[in-house]
Amino acid sequence: MDLITILGYIGALLIGLVLGLIGGGGSILTVPVLVYLLGINPVLATAYSLFVVGSASLVGAIRNMQKGLVDFRTAIVFAIPAFIAVYVSRKYLIPAIPEEIAQFGEFLLTKNIAIMIFFAVIMLLASISMIRNKRKESEEEQSIKYNYPLIILEGLLVGVVTGIVGAGGGFLIIPALVLLARLPMKKAVATSLLIIAIKSLIGFLGDVQNLAIDWFFLGTFTLLSVVGIFVGIYLNQFIDGKKLKKGFGWFVLLMGIYIILKELG
Repeated sequence: MDLITILGYIGALLIGLVLGLIGGGGSILTVPVLVYLLGINPVLATAYSLFVVGSASLVGAIRNMQKGLVDFRTAIVFAIPAFIAVYVSRKYLIPAIPEEIAQFGEFLLTKNIAIMIFFAVIMLLASISMIRNKRKESEEEQSIKYNYPLIILEGLLVGVVTGIVGAGGGFLIIPALVLLARLPMKKAVATSLLIIAIKSLIGFLGDVQNLAIDWFFLGTFTLLSVVGIFVGIYLNQFIDGKKLKKGFGWFVLLMGIYIILKELG
């Protein structure tokens, strides 16, 4: 096993560690670790990311269920359009994208480059959400009201984004749950993990039929991420998560810029 591969597996631990420490955002690292450290094709990397993110989120969701923080009705209303969109995106949309999309002078925009650039844009949006972090931590119980058309639309949008880039999309889901279902922040964060788990794992099924999956590698990488989550949850007792989240946001911002420059360069 060479140094780069070892760094890739350390990256898997880091993904879980960040998820455990700040409750989200770590999944945004999965695709860059798989592509740039482990040399995996971007299409396969986004598929693997769905499995890793879904499994890690499921661990977090189960913990939150035990605490009574998950709103199952909201999760179902949001998750159904989201997982349909992810599955359709992975099974039909991604395979339908041509390998060579457009030529701009000497620059050839390929499918892999387009996916990585779109992923980088999502990273930039996620980083801004983490850096600003102006969510009110109000936990007042209020009557949950459903704006069904907007929740379904948001679910479809998040599902397509997740299907293309393989990231959880928590930075899109949590504000939607707070604004459209009026969930308190803690319940919104907890419920978002269940939604991410459902849509990511079902979306991954769309890839099983199209791609050759290295199950041993994927299982090892996922297991390391889950170990990282438990380490992160333990360390969370001693570290200020809000400050860490802002710092991680700046790191994600730089990573997003790096990916755009690397792919266009």
